[in-house]
Amino acid sequence: MTVKIGLLGFGTVASGIPFLLKENTEKIQQAAQEEIEIAKVLVRDDAEKERLEAAGHAYHFVTNVDEILADDEIQIVVELMGRIEPAKTFISRALEAGKHVVTANKDLLAVHGSELRGLATKHGVALYYEAAVAGGIPILRTLSNSFVSDKVTRVLGVLNGTSNFMMTKMVDEGWTYEEALKTAQELGYAESDPTNDVEGIDAAYKAVILSQFAFGMTIDFDNVEHKGISKISPDDVAVAQELGYVIKLVGDIRETASGLSAEVSPTFLPKAHPLASVNGVMNAVFMESIGIGQSMYYGPGAGQKPTAASVTADIIRIVRRLQDQTVGKAFNEFSRPLQLAAPDDVRSEYYFSIVAPDKTGTLLQLAEMFNAEEISFKQILQQASDGKQARLVIVTHSMSKTQLENVTAKLAAAGDFTLQNTFKVLGE
Repeated sequence: MTVKIGLLGFGTVASGIPFLLKENTEKIQQAAQEEIEIAKVLVRDDAEKERLEAAGHAYHFVTNVDEILADDEIQIVVELMGRIEPAKTFISRALEAGKHVVTANKDLLAVHGSELRGLATKHGVALYYEAAVAGGIPILRTLSNSFVSDKVTRVLGVLNGTSNFMMTKMVDEGWTYEEALKTAQELGYAESDPTNDVEGIDAAYKAVILSQFAFGMTIDFDNVEHKGISKISPDDVAVAQELGYVIKLVGDIRETASGLSAEVSPTFLPKAHPLASVNGVMNAVFMESIGIGQSMYYGPGAGQKPTAASVTADIIRIVRRLQDQTVGKAFNEFSRPLQLAAPDDVRSEYYFSIVAPDKTGTLLQLAEMFNAEEISFKQILQQASDGKQARLVIVTHSMSKTQLENVTAKLAAAGDFTLQNTFKVLGE
């Protein structure tokens, strides 16, 4: 028997699926125990259809999604169009039609995942999305299968290749943010509107999905704090290097005594930390758990073949479950009520970059301000002064989100101080 699939979209990732089906036929057929055939492909319009056919793609291209959704022979629908709509409508209709769905759409899953998973459960069909987080790294299936007996306590991730490429250039070659962004756009890593990548939104979407698999809790996107890399200055990069750190945009999900905390922010990583050496467009997920301890999963977070490999693995798993008649099982079976962490329980060391008057008593005034919030200094540096103002760098010992909020408000109210940047520091 041949299992037929329908592709929604035939862009970069989707066109990598035929490559794998052709180049790895023997292994795929043994794993799936069936042949897999691309029956129909949805494209935008007749012009795109003609262009693809002229390029030598011999598939049954259609311009109306109903030709796929109404085809009883097509059992699996693979959505690789991206964005929220019309992907959400098409996936919903496919699930309601009793078709299994594979997608790589992290934006959609982070915002509407609960609704779509509910539809899949209601209709007894599969909804798989391994490629939605970290592209070619099989992190979701690793969490749902290999970590089933283990308790994850913290997940740290370099989850966005574009911002990581830019930070690598800023750290290793001293580029400014603007220079790094321009090159990332020229190379096709960043879009003309890079907001999702550089402001931490893309990584926050992935943190939502990771929280479900690692901790069994579905956190709302709005509850994931996110801060991007656009305000990082060459001075911040230089100080990090001087103090023995590397700055990366890091997703941080952890379970505290009161509940789950998830955020994405520029973070000072000790140079010896495994994530500090994740450079260029590569992604990595670093996990801490009570059983395995520390482990890291590294690889390309995007690209045609890596992402297509994850998508095709999902297709194979569904085909095999069709064989075993277990196809209604959820992709992630770990679920428990969401409980958000209290700000007092979310603790980190922090870096402060402050412009202050260059006069006697300034440092004492700062120390008193921090001490009033029971925050102690780990390191303090005074940088260049123009005789009137100096730049002070402070690295604190561990402090809570509540303390951070309070001392930031006090600095703003003091009038004499300008807080340039505040970044989290991962302790040794």
